Amino acid sequence: MKQTIIEAVGAAKTHFVEATSLATRLMGDSIASNLFMLGYAFQLGLIPLTSAAIEKAIELNGVAVNLNQQAFLWGRRTAHDPAAVEAFVNPQQKVSEPQPMDLDQRIQNNVETLKAYQNGAYAKRYVELVQRVRDTESRVFPGQQPMLSEAVAFNYFKLLAYKDEYEVARLYSNGEFTRQLEAQFEGDYRLEFHLAPSWLARRDPHNGLPRKRSFGPWMLRAFNVLAKFKFLRGTALDPFGHSLERKQERDLIDSYVRDIELILQHLQAQNRHTALSLARLPERIRGYGYIKESAMKAAALQADILRKSLESGEVVAPKLYEAAA
Repeated sequence: MKQTIIEAVGAAKTHFVEATSLATRLMGDSIASNLFMLGYAFQLGLIPLTSAAIEKAIELNGVAVNLNQQAFLWGRRTAHDPAAVEAFVNPQQKVSEPQPMDLDQRIQNNVETLKAYQNGAYAKRYVELVQRVRDTESRVFPGQQPMLSEAVAFNYFKLLAYKDEYEVARLYSNGEFTRQLEAQFEGDYRLEFHLAPSWLARRDPHNGLPRKRSFGPWMLRAFNVLAKFKFLRGTALDPFGHSLERKQERDLIDSYVRDIELILQHLQAQNRHTALSLARLPERIRGYGYIKESAMKAAALQADILRKSLESGEVVAPKLYEAAA
């Protein structure tokens, strides 16, 4: 793709930059990538405006002013000295390459994560369903690669470990975040958290995403307190659990369990591909806000087609249900 572009417009007029990745790592939000690219293009002399005019326009727009101004400046820095910016976001550290895990190791790793995420009972739910899938798959397809078990081990964990307010608090307060900061920065520095709690943030009228607000270093203490209340997750007393997003996440878990139960009832050689496709559907649900909403609707349409196929015994052509996306 890059070579095609270079051949079409010429190497001298071509510039490639990982704008979304850099903006997310630098600013903590991929939405900053637009202003990052504007800054990058400006520094290359491609925008017929002054920097003062652009920064004033950002200020007058009144939307995430600090975030957008910083993104614009980081884009300029990246165009000027990409190596320095890359070194900033990827400090040189000696890290050992993680060894690939087999299915048993991945399941055990997920179990430990779910125990920290909620508790042992929550992790047990995960283990019991995955083990039932493994037993059924090994009986129906003896000696073959456990593709269905791998899919369920990954996707059921993905759904169970949805990132809510309690999980964000746990990740910031379990000590790992502080250790990473101390390993990368020295001297005095001030922490500032850009967060968009659903119960507090206004939604951007253009993309439907909650607008992030800035919070000072006191949030680390607040995270530590909030993490201790994870036992409220999903209960009637959960102050965050009544939002539409949280209800949808819990509904996805329940729906997935029902789908796996359906697969276990009907699994055979003729519908193996259909079963795998249904078990892997959560992989297609990504993003936030309206992007995630759209992905959920598409996945729901595909799931209906795949369920009917399993129940009726009719094999569905892959293109048929993929067209529902």
